[in-house]
Amino acid sequence: MSRAAFIAAALALLPAPALAQAYQCRVPDSVQLPPPIQPDGPTLRTAIGGYTLAVSWSPEFCRGGRTDDPDNFQCNGRNGRFGFVLHGLWPEAPEGGRPPQWCAIDPRPSAEDMRANMCITPVPWLLEHEWAKHGSCMSPNPKAYFKASAILWNSLHMPDADKLSRHPGLTMGDLRGAFVAANPGFPRAAIGIVASNGGWLREMHLCYGKDFMPGACDRRGFGPRDTVPLKIWRGL
Repeated sequence: MSRAAFIAAALALLPAPALAQAYQCRVPDSVQLPPPIQPDGPTLRTAIGGYTLAVSWSPEFCRGGRTDDPDNFQCNGRNGRFGFVLHGLWPEAPEGGRPPQWCAIDPRPSAEDMRANMCITPVPWLLEHEWAKHGSCMSPNPKAYFKASAILWNSLHMPDADKLSRHPGLTMGDLRGAFVAANPGFPRAAIGIVASNGGWLREMHLCYGKDFMPGACDRRGFGPRDTVPLKIWRGL
């Protein structure tokens, strides 16, 4: 897909300005480039059948000591406190095949590219990882990939997971219902959930078709059924 077609398809999804996803965020004055990313698997240049927007629940990731790490922007509070954050935008293969990956590791994102996205994905090395592993198979350069990811991200209104965490008998279906209420018209079948073995919310995987319009996740991507209990670690 050409850069122009990629961006044009993503722009079609943007209905209105989005609400802020962070509790608060201050863009850092500067961002230091992390060490170059090393691929953790083979290059796979396969056809693209759809996309996944992976959205992490930051309080779950940050509990357990990460708040003391001075280099961990996501958890140490130096540039904000976060609820849902963008993990990445992933191309998926048609019919459940192996998705494309590691199509290129150059060009690297610039420090300014990373700085511009720190209130969406507040982890510099993760920004480069997502570009190299996933974005390089969809887009000609990091800037175009981050722009398309941000367009999808900014088209969403995330549910109040802190409020949901206080819901007695919370289930996966309650979270999916809250997401649909915040995003009318988004198909319930397009909302995948990833939880830990203890049933704690880790991520939401939002499924899109090849045209960047929301579409049903496959069975694996959808995750636990609506009736399965869910717990959410509170961020506030």
